[in-house]
Amino acid sequence: MTRHWRITPFVLFGLLTVVVACLTAIRSVSADEPRIEIKPFGRLPDGAESPLYVIHNGDQLEVLVTPFGAMIVTVRTPDRDGRWADVTLRLPTFDDYWAKRTVLGTVIGRYANRIAGGTFTIDGEEYRLAKNSGANHIHGGREGFHRKLWHAAELREPGRTGVRLTYTSPDGEEGYPGALKAEVVYAVTPKNELVMEYRATTDKPTHVNLTNHAYWNLSGEPDRSILDHELTLWADAYLPTDAALIPTGDPVSVEGTALDFRKPARIGARIDELKIGYDHCFVLRKKPGRLAVAAVLKDPASGRAMEVSTTQPGVQVYSDGARRKAVCLETQHYPDSPNRPDFPSTLLRPGETYHHTTIHRFFTEK
Repeated sequence: MTRHWRITPFVLFGLLTVVVACLTAIRSVSADEPRIEIKPFGRLPDGAESPLYVIHNGDQLEVLVTPFGAMIVTVRTPDRDGRWADVTLRLPTFDDYWAKRTVLGTVIGRYANRIAGGTFTIDGEEYRLAKNSGANHIHGGREGFHRKLWHAAELREPGRTGVRLTYTSPDGEEGYPGALKAEVVYAVTPKNELVMEYRATTDKPTHVNLTNHAYWNLSGEPDRSILDHELTLWADAYLPTDAALIPTGDPVSVEGTALDFRKPARIGARIDELKIGYDHCFVLRKKPGRLAVAAVLKDPASGRAMEVSTTQPGVQVYSDGARRKAVCLETQHYPDSPNRPDFPSTLLRPGETYHHTTIHRFFTEK
């Protein structure tokens, strides 16, 4: 006997419901997994490509990286109501980055911050660097690491997903001795962390001090002031400087000054007490080389917050000059360390490995 099956509207509706549920589940699983996409971004004048690596942790953090300058183009994360936005300042196009010679979001090297007189001495030999900040050297010179095209490779490891960028700086570049092999890893984790891990080796004694120069505005509105952002620093002292921002002496206590962020304070609360706003190196309250919390930045309006931990001994806080649309938290060694034997050393010798880590953890508060 032949049995005839008849699909009723009720059965059809049930089947469609199951199919939709399965597709939704598949899409949900796919969206919740860490992933990397590579997209076109720009070309250098010589035709070399600098693509965009879109790195997502599968939950609440997305980081866009390009090899030119080992640059973090932007970081995206949601506010307390789930609205996603960029929390770093960025330029509209790759051509803007090339033309404006900006350090926005780039790796600074070989030496972040300033070196007095553009000179230092190693083992009795004096080295003269490019003077690109008056009589001094800053951020690696006129064509520092922020102007180089780094080699990029995807990174997929247990617990983190990202990109590894490498660049070999030749002996004598910007006046620095030794061929320096530099590496930076940008990786995201399930804990909504952005890990920045730096390594370098050299074939001659040289000085190294690497950092990232991201401009943070947690409001997600790039034209909004950061004066209402709340900052906490794990720092009891800062480095006094001269008019050229070269350290002039030993660390000084922040007690009773506009630089006291040991307790949470609005960036704008005391900024007018300073002629140039904040552009100061803070001495972190921790042992050198130990990973520990250095700063917490919060935007009360959006609920976004960022905790910064580092192995570096200092953090340069820069409040974006007269614009005050962002704040930089540059974890690094102290300015002019090559000329200050009393500061933690930045000297790297053959056979040694420069290795530092900074972690930005993003979260929200009600």
